Amino acid sequence: MARVDVKKTYKLYIGGKFPRSESGRSYEVYAARKGEFLANAAQGSRKDARDAVTAARAAQPAWAGATAYNRGQVLYRVAEVMEARRPQLVQEVRDAEGLTAAAAEAVVSQAIDRWVWYAGWSDKYVQILGGLNPVAGPYFNISASEPTGVVAVLAPQESSLLGLVSVIAPVIVSGNAVVVVTSADRPLPAITLAECLATSDVPGGVVNIITGKASEIAPWLASHRDVNAIDLAGAAGADGVDWGALEEASAENLKRVLRPAGTGADAVEPDWTATPDLSRLTAFLETKTVWHPKGR
Repeated sequence: MARVDVKKTYKLYIGGKFPRSESGRSYEVYAARKGEFLANAAQGSRKDARDAVTAARAAQPAWAGATAYNRGQVLYRVAEVMEARRPQLVQEVRDAEGLTAAAAEAVVSQAIDRWVWYAGWSDKYVQILGGLNPVAGPYFNISASEPTGVVAVLAPQESSLLGLVSVIAPVIVSGNAVVVVTSADRPLPAITLAECLATSDVPGGVVNIITGKASEIAPWLASHRDVNAIDLAGAAGADGVDWGALEEASAENLKRVLRPAGTGADAVEPDWTATPDLSRLTAFLETKTVWHPKGR
């Protein structure tokens, strides 16, 4: 029997829900290789960015207060859900990046494995980065890492899934909450990832995903006083993004800034296929040092 297709508009992911943009705007998304129409995606606004920061701030203390073991289990659960949705992710990566089926399979596998890699570090990085400091005097002096708070991230423009996971996982594993602005031209894998997050154990508000133009949303995140850090490294080459202006706006409340390698139009993204290290995790940590008297 003839039926009407159910058309999907890819929405934002804020506070564990999937709202449309408050502006009511959406834009068309096309495949990279053949240029055919794929779907409509919500075009986020500065009000959506503010709502996402509010949701992230509300969720961050409880997430940071969870045990490291629990956070690792949650990240591993995301990998499990992505594995179950592998065929959809493979097709969306193929459409977004113009890859062959085999190459898209490899990208999805790397993205899933990256969640597992960071999940394994959840209860180990504190031991690597902190410890007992030698001091002269009758004191214990101990340093330990703590999450920075709310982190804004400009996602990679070219790597629609692997790069996206590579900038989200190291931020949240330590207890930060994140607001992500996706690739403008390749947003569909990001929203499917959001659906995986929503059906895993990630608390609502820990990850917030906004589709739209980085040039429109990034200045408001950079100047937002309730954002503690901003990752600009992923969106090298994004149209209309002025790195210097974003860094200047970030200085008002002393945000941590992770910027791209290179400067201006010569800025480049990292190689997301390379073996990860702890540098992206440590970029959004603070160090607390405690002095405690001891007997002679």
